[in-house]
Amino acid sequence: MLEISSKTNLLEQKSYKYSLQDVAEPNLHRDVYSYGTIPKVAFNHRRVPMAMPEEIWITDTSLRDGQQSVEPYTVDQIVNIYKLLNKLGGPYGIIRQTEFFIYSKKDREAIEKCMSLDYKFPEITSWIRASKEDFKLVKDLGIKETGILVSCSDYHIFKKMKMSRSQCLDYYLGTVKDAFNAGVVPRCHLEDITRADFYGFVVPFVNELQALSREAGIPVKIRACDTMGYGVPYTEAAMPRSVAGIIYGLQHYADVPSECLEWHGHNDFYKAVANASTAWLYGACAVNCSLLGIGERTGNVPLEAMVFEYASLRGSLDGMDTTVITEIADFFKKDVGYDIPPMTPYVGTAFNVTRAGIHADGLMKDEEIYTIFDTKKILNKPATVQISKTSGLAGIAYWVNQTYNLPDEEKLDKRDPLVVALKEWIDEQYENERQTAMTDKEMDEKIQELAPGRFHKD
Repeated sequence: MLEISSKTNLLEQKSYKYSLQDVAEPNLHRDVYSYGTIPKVAFNHRRVPMAMPEEIWITDTSLRDGQQSVEPYTVDQIVNIYKLLNKLGGPYGIIRQTEFFIYSKKDREAIEKCMSLDYKFPEITSWIRASKEDFKLVKDLGIKETGILVSCSDYHIFKKMKMSRSQCLDYYLGTVKDAFNAGVVPRCHLEDITRADFYGFVVPFVNELQALSREAGIPVKIRACDTMGYGVPYTEAAMPRSVAGIIYGLQHYADVPSECLEWHGHNDFYKAVANASTAWLYGACAVNCSLLGIGERTGNVPLEAMVFEYASLRGSLDGMDTTVITEIADFFKKDVGYDIPPMTPYVGTAFNVTRAGIHADGLMKDEEIYTIFDTKKILNKPATVQISKTSGLAGIAYWVNQTYNLPDEEKLDKRDPLVVALKEWIDEQYENERQTAMTDKEMDEKIQELAPGRFHKD
């Protein structure tokens, strides 16, 4: 059967209709996932077309998946995180949704306070266990969409749920019917999709979901969950690890429109950001993230990373305020007590700090030489140096000029007598077996000793 594709405007074959394969034994992809070895990346050299949607956006799981990995947030912390998401996402709602737990009194109080702010974005959604009582709770709270766990690999179907594929499919479809009956948009979280039998279970299941959706007149959202971080962004990788293949297959063989398709990844193999970007490039409108990447095990896709990926791919921030990322980092450090690794891009204390004298010399001549972009403008976080045994004269001069915010005509160069004296003192510290970097307090006290009254911090 030939049909004109609404995406490509070309005649395409629609004869491929995958049926559920109700196998007796689980397909665990042992050629790829042998538990005693590193998972293998197989290639089949099949390429799918790149097809970025007209609009792309970010969804957030900081208050759901993220909160499962830290001490539970207080109501006030949840409300503040929600406010920061709104501020970062900007007037066009590039951060489109965020999901909440709804079970405890504290969860519901936080939702009510966030709702009272009357923000259009991010839209408040929920995540629930699949039961009629829970759908009623969602409806009573005035939430229009909820996530539902629908694990799709045989690891989960056979080993955790102790069901056959057909039993599992029937159970899931009954659950989604309950959501439709409650008038709630179900967002089906296809857990462990990168270990699933994609054509033997995932596609037939999603086709059944689409049929129910048409019957109910309510959309169904599909979240492709790379629960273990097995996905790979390589264009010719084989299923089930190919992110591009998964997105293409859900669109082409299960008719999921881009606006109903979302990617959720984990960072177990350091591929979370690359995989999320690949999902955008190949047709998913949404990528699901958490602030600072906080999440189960190695964490989720860092939301702040995808803000920059968005700008890189679209050529614009479209109203997002990146300086809020620094506010978010400060909030997590000071209010939540979360320790951000210093080298973390964009938010770590050392991400735009150099200790190398040769780099500091470059910074003095032109910051652009050793700074990824204007971090002062974009993140309200100027490039800095940290004084150590490798800082050299240039690093010390740069530190003085920046710390005391000296105008151009008063800036020191590396030949200034004060800079030379400071280097002699610093060298002596390390000759006496000091191991740590110099603190700002130590530097300031020594400068006041060597040049009393010459410099003052703002």
